[in-house]
Amino acid sequence: MYASTPPRSCMQHKLAKGFRGRAKNCIRIARERVEKALQYSYRDRRNKKRDMRSLWIQRINAGTRQHGHALSSFSPATAVYSPVTTDRPILIFVAIFSFHTRVNYGNFMHGLMKENIQLNRKVLSEISMHEPYSFKALVDVSHSAFPGNKAAAAPKKEGLAILL
Repeated sequence: MYASTPPRSCMQHKLAKGFRGRAKNCIRIARERVEKALQYSYRDRRNKKRDMRSLWIQRINAGTRQHGHALSSFSPATAVYSPVTTDRPILIFVAIFSFHTRVNYGNFMHGLMKENIQLNRKVLSEISMHEPYSFKALVDVSHSAFPGNKAAAAPKKEGLAILL
């Protein structure tokens, strides 16, 4: 054994520094606590990645729902004759909202994939928080990737118009 390497018990005492009670003093309890702490750290390094991905997805979903609603038509009220009495019309308020395809996280990511925009979730969540106008442009590009929404997109340029 080399003189510079500490014995195993010294290493476990160093790892047990900061523990409470006898877990930092008694070697047997310290060994168990250190072993359990290393198991927790191994598990939570993987859980941290999972939690961060979930957080990014929540932020992207919130941004797409914020920028993804577009009203296409609104009809305020119509006068309809009552089927019971035909002598006077009854005013019925009918509000008709028709939405384009709702843009949520799944539709947004699918549209980005169809448009070959390769941004990862971490970057997309940062853009959604700090650059709302840029993220709105991404939502519009993703929204126009679906076949029913092509009319909302700008016409594609052809020939020399591409350079302008």
